[in-house]
Amino acid sequence: MKGKTVLITGATDGIGKRTAIELAKMGARVIIHGRNKTHGEETLAEIESINGNGSVSYENADLASLSQVKKLAGSVMQSHEKLDVLINNAGVFTRGQLFSTDGYEMTFAVNHLAHFALSLQLLPLLKKAEQGRIITVSSVAHTNSPRIEFDDIQEINTYIDYSAYALSKLANVLFSKELSERLKGTAVTSNSLHPGVITTKLLYEGFGISGSSVDKGCRTSVHLASREALSATTGKYFSESKQAEPSAFSYDPGARRNLWELSEEITGVCFDDFQ
Repeated sequence: MKGKTVLITGATDGIGKRTAIELAKMGARVIIHGRNKTHGEETLAEIESINGNGSVSYENADLASLSQVKKLAGSVMQSHEKLDVLINNAGVFTRGQLFSTDGYEMTFAVNHLAHFALSLQLLPLLKKAEQGRIITVSSVAHTNSPRIEFDDIQEINTYIDYSAYALSKLANVLFSKELSERLKGTAVTSNSLHPGVITTKLLYEGFGISGSSVDKGCRTSVHLASREALSATTGKYFSESKQAEPSAFSYDPGARRNLWELSEEITGVCFDDFQ
């Protein structure tokens, strides 16, 4: 990973933070993202004390705001000549029905819409890398959302916290696969993953349980970011650092296109504008 630049969203705690530490140890220049500046700067100092080579930087943005997502993309574009790896790691689980700054259901807005918009806006920088990689952290929970009801994608009238989370994780898989199709012929790949049931703030607040360590939780992200053998692997779903089968619904090209078109409409970010 020496000489490579990696951006990790939601990297001030949990799986994202551990992923940042491991990739920094491997020699990567790591950009950690968070939404709390004080916490972010503390995390930056902690990782630098572990790594000691000054190769980590911090970007502040609230992914619940599409305007801040745009500013994040712009800041990274201005500060770096290329981006080798984007890890869409940030995620939320809300107990009650909340809405983003832009008026969208919070779980869907942060877990899917923000990463959709960020990934597309950073494509020019990813294409400048010898081989760019977009890695989206989903969850096995996506298999519990058998379909997407596009006429009520935000579940405004039928909101259940776990259903909203599972739907957002299904959107991650659909987006990652569709992005891989649209990037054919380029050197940029797109894959998604299940990190495992890991002890994080999200797991505790959302489910009230604990799981495996973040050391284990970061392994598949690190694997997808660093393995040379995966340079041409795209459109796949991984678990425990191995290719796995996502839900049957994720293979539906019509569903993927519908989600893509809706996401472009909502975010105002269009794939063709970043070619």
